[in-house]
Amino acid sequence: MVCDRCIMVVRQQLDDLGMEYDSVQLGLVQLAGEPDEDRLQALRQRLEANGFQLLDDKKARVAERIKNVIVSHIHKDADEINLKLSAVLEDKLQLDYRYLTTLFSSVEGMTIERFAILQRIEKVKELLMYDEESLSEIALKMGYSSVQHLSQQFKKVTGMTPSQFRELKDNRRKPLDKV
Repeated sequence: MVCDRCIMVVRQQLDDLGMEYDSVQLGLVQLAGEPDEDRLQALRQRLEANGFQLLDDKKARVAERIKNVIVSHIHKDADEINLKLSAVLEDKLQLDYRYLTTLFSSVEGMTIERFAILQRIEKVKELLMYDEESLSEIALKMGYSSVQHLSQQFKKVTGMTPSQFRELKDNRRKPLDKV
């Protein structure tokens, strides 16, 4: 789950199945009790029909939590963007960063840094589409050391410069769950 609408869909599926839960957060559902296998299977099918996956594997669950912390850090906690991502992850997940990087790479097939870059570029695309801030303001807001650094990274990921992207009239953004 990567957004508030995802949480809403998961809650609806749990409610429809009559499954009691203590909380539903990004990437994590805390059930009130232990569900029987039939209800768990029904939940799995409903979630998959909505584009979600029920994660039984501990490593996959931790990787999903890492993604959720990164998405939240980049897309929601703008005032904390300049904090080191490694420190944020260690603080939020209470696990050693080296362990997290190894686990994430083995599960996702990319590094935490790569995933974070892709998320940052998606946020930059959003800001460029709004056309309310200059490239310098966006670079500062997103924690880049310079406009040049932002432009180089943007071009490496998208194949175009931020200015070229801004001139496009159609939407080139990706949904966060597709990044």
